[in-house]
Amino acid sequence: MKERLEALQVEALAELANVADDKALSEIRVKYLGKKGALTEILRGMGALSAEERPIIGQVANEVRGAIESVIEEKQTAFQKEETARRLSKEKIDISLPGRRMPEGGLHPLTKVIQDLEDIFVGLGYKVAEGPEVETDYFNFEALNLPKNHPARDMQDSFYITDDILMRTHTSPVQVRTMQAMQGETPVKVIVPGKVYRRDDDDATHSFQFHQVEGIVVGKNIRMSDLKGTLLQFVREMFGAHTEIRLRPSFFPFTEPSVEVDVTCIKCGGEGCRLCKQTGWIEILGAGMVHPKVLEMGGYDPAEYSGFAFGMGVERIAMLKYGVDDIRHFYNSDMSFLKQFARL
Repeated sequence: MKERLEALQVEALAELANVADDKALSEIRVKYLGKKGALTEILRGMGALSAEERPIIGQVANEVRGAIESVIEEKQTAFQKEETARRLSKEKIDISLPGRRMPEGGLHPLTKVIQDLEDIFVGLGYKVAEGPEVETDYFNFEALNLPKNHPARDMQDSFYITDDILMRTHTSPVQVRTMQAMQGETPVKVIVPGKVYRRDDDDATHSFQFHQVEGIVVGKNIRMSDLKGTLLQFVREMFGAHTEIRLRPSFFPFTEPSVEVDVTCIKCGGEGCRLCKQTGWIEILGAGMVHPKVLEMGGYDPAEYSGFAFGMGVERIAMLKYGVDDIRHFYNSDMSFLKQFARL
């Protein structure tokens, strides 16, 4: 049996010397050292040996097993190193290649204008308020002195979800919500930026969805002159220190008296050009003194308190500020257009 074990060792080591890959190595391990391998087969004859022979043969068997396992481990380690080297060579990164710069994004022009508006009015002591885009008929119309069947509602025909729920047509509902939340405290001094919705046909100057910024101030002894001074400061910070404003009488259900606000033409400075239709003025927003009924709806006594409000379209301000001639450019995701504003 000793001679058979020694012959097995010689045979196994000879095969291991020529093994070429890990798969063949695994097959040799099973062939010689597995449960049904050659070594196990020989050791099954141990029962026929005498008590004196068994420890001697057992020692030889352990030496044979150890010799074969040692070579298998060496081969396995060598194969693993070769595989690692092969993968490193295949997957290596060529650090001599020039780096690829990640593209830098920028603010959308409408976002930039909204931020500019917020910075201007926060600098004047205003707070920024927000409200729901899905609004009730009460806050969107009735609390703003637009009762049911009021003809002025036709100008703001909108998207109704139910008879009493609709997509808000302006950000003015937040003014009433803010006054009610203040519970009679003063001063109320907020601006309200946000999206609004109207059933308009899309063209160069209209969209079914656009952005507004509303503002409201409520307190004691608030006058039209305060409104004019505020708007003059705003337009000069937005369009330049040379800008002037003009107030024209108008009508809004939620303000009384009401005005349309014009600014000196951004392009010609008031000289008259094609943009301003030779008038030297461009309309940018509506404003007025808060209507007494709106004050009452907000929880303020119009005999004691007064206020002013204003509202502007962000897209219109952006079109004037950046010289954009079509509102649809802001929504078409044209990168060649948007990249112009990336570093403003």
